[in-house]
Amino acid sequence: MLKRMIWVGIGIAVGVIVVRKVTKAAESVTPGGVAERVGDAGAEMRASFKSFWADVSEAKQAKEAELFDAIERGEDITPLLTEDEEEDDPARGRSF
Repeated sequence: MLKRMIWVGIGIAVGVIVVRKVTKAAESVTPGGVAERVGDAGAEMRASFKSFWADVSEAKQAKEAELFDAIERGEDITPLLTEDEEEDDPARGRSF
């Protein structure tokens, strides 16, 4: 009798776990579940883009400050303008 009670308890626990997993999987394929996942992906993409844009803006401000300082000192800024562009020029190809 005790063995039966233990197995019934195990069966109930497994049944509850399976029902919860199946319910969660079924909700994820409903239109609301899909919309929630797409919304989460959109929010993540927006955060990534904001981070990227902040990095680009910071680099741009640093380069502008470098150029303005060179102009104020009366230096030739031509090397500052062409130095980075030659490294990133896709027409030249990249050597690995």
